[in-house]
Amino acid sequence: MTILCVRFQLPSEHETAFPELLGLLEEFTPVVEALPPDGALADLRGAERYFGRGAVELASVIRVRALALHGVDCVIGAGPGPMLARVAQRAARPGVTCAVSADEARDFLAGKPVAALPGVGAATARTLCEYGLDTLGRVAAAPLSTLQRLVGAKAGRELREKANGVDRGRVVPNAVSRSLAAERRFPRDELDPVRHRRALLSAGEELGARLRAVEKVCRTLTLTVRYADRSSTTRGRTLGEPTAHSADLTRAAYSLYEALGLQRARVRAIALRAEGLGPADRASHQLTFDPADEKARRIEEVADRARAKFGPRAVMPGGLAA
Repeated sequence: MTILCVRFQLPSEHETAFPELLGLLEEFTPVVEALPPDGALADLRGAERYFGRGAVELASVIRVRALALHGVDCVIGAGPGPMLARVAQRAARPGVTCAVSADEARDFLAGKPVAALPGVGAATARTLCEYGLDTLGRVAAAPLSTLQRLVGAKAGRELREKANGVDRGRVVPNAVSRSLAAERRFPRDELDPVRHRRALLSAGEELGARLRAVEKVCRTLTLTVRYADRSSTTRGRTLGEPTAHSADLTRAAYSLYEALGLQRARVRAIALRAEGLGPADRASHQLTFDPADEKARRIEEVADRARAKFGPRAVMPGGLAA
């Protein structure tokens, strides 16, 4: 068992701690694959040799450090491959790592519904269930030709292998795809849409400044609105082009907010998350020849230099403190 699947139990006020928690995992291994918004895969083969401990022991250390340093508990599954680790994580509970060895894999999977297998979507699960293949044990025992007829040649072969516990996946480090988040909490539950938009402006400008500071652009923007009853709504959008331009991020945030159609909603907090990060020097930018856009970008450059020289609060984004 060399792969861990870690799911951090992040409360709303700790959502922005996700990148730091990924950094905690990287103290044990550089092979970490982020699974936003709150999970990750970690390949501990090198760590097991270096620390002289097994994956389950290292999982306990990771759990203790996450609690001690960030106040965040986590649920951890361990397995010989990413697929088994992810299924094990779903069967785990806080404080106890669920570990599945290669020899135990088939029996462990047998009684689970087909939808428990990573990569099996609702449509595929529905098709399999219609033919009585509602558990992974039944899928594992089904003839390969039957599965291929139902879901396709390649997908059928992979599905049968996974149901039998064969895990050919690997952890793919994806540091560039990590996210940055900016959250604005209101002093009291806020009804005023104008204040909601002001918070979006502030968060959008902060995200843009942080992206430019690390020379990144984002491909996706996600909006999360939290309400007085502790429920929340999350919406995401792929941007027309990767960007770190605050005005573009803010426009996308406004569009996501307006699409929610909130009517007298009592909002407790608003958060924006920039995802799918990539190097800014590899991103293309469509020239607009818009004087206002060019002016805004020049102002951004001046504001960024002021922040670099005098600190992040030298230019307060949107007039709203974090």
